[in-house]
Amino acid sequence: MFSLDGRVAIVTGAGSKRGIGRATAISFAGQGAKVIICDIDLDGVMDVEGIIKAKGQEALAFKTDVSSAGDIQKVVNETLGKFGKIDILVNNAAINQPVKVIDMSEEDWDRVIAVNLTSAFLFCRAVLPSMIERKYGRIINLSSVAGKTGCISYGGAHYCASKAGILGFSKHLVQEVSPYGITVNSITPGTIATDIRGGLESEEKQMEISARIPCRRFGRTDEVAAAICFLASEEAGYITGEDIDINGGVYMD
Repeated sequence: MFSLDGRVAIVTGAGSKRGIGRATAISFAGQGAKVIICDIDLDGVMDVEGIIKAKGQEALAFKTDVSSAGDIQKVVNETLGKFGKIDILVNNAAINQPVKVIDMSEEDWDRVIAVNLTSAFLFCRAVLPSMIERKYGRIINLSSVAGKTGCISYGGAHYCASKAGILGFSKHLVQEVSPYGITVNSITPGTIATDIRGGLESEEKQMEISARIPCRRFGRTDEVAAAICFLASEEAGYITGEDIDINGGVYMD
């Protein structure tokens, strides 16, 4: 079950050493997909490409500014040129910044919204013509529990706004693309042990945060990647417009 043999997948934000994107790209490859790895961190994407190729699977790495329509179109064009199709898109790239609204500059706001939310729009716009033509596609957009509750332990209002925007964008896109065999879903992780946290908490603070989570721990990137793999599979073909919370029970809606 959940085989991705022959599928071509783009994963953004896949260069971080402890990231959901990296775990997803490697999981996709393990399920047989050809994976396109995008991140602003060239060393990071090259490292993931090497891991995937060492497993005998195909991969392409791109240094990509996901807020740039030009960079995104280059990724899409080269992917279509090599593989002839794009089956799966995972909009995972995101940044965060622990700053209060009163101290936030317009540049701070614009940068976080551009990387976290506008990038999803730009990538979807770029891949949809090919998916519509082939009448097949899987789009998975990464939100955050912060988009539903506000940042409980770290981050800023711009991050929360961008992640809430992902949820609304995903639900609307369903209405436009469902007739073409394209599903659109979102994943809303809670507190996951990733590099986006940027060492914001001491070990003592992490223990304090964990105590407020019913599962009493941070989530793992592979746990999120497993859900993404399912939504990318044939078996998830009748699931669209759904948001899956992966948060250890810290928030239930």
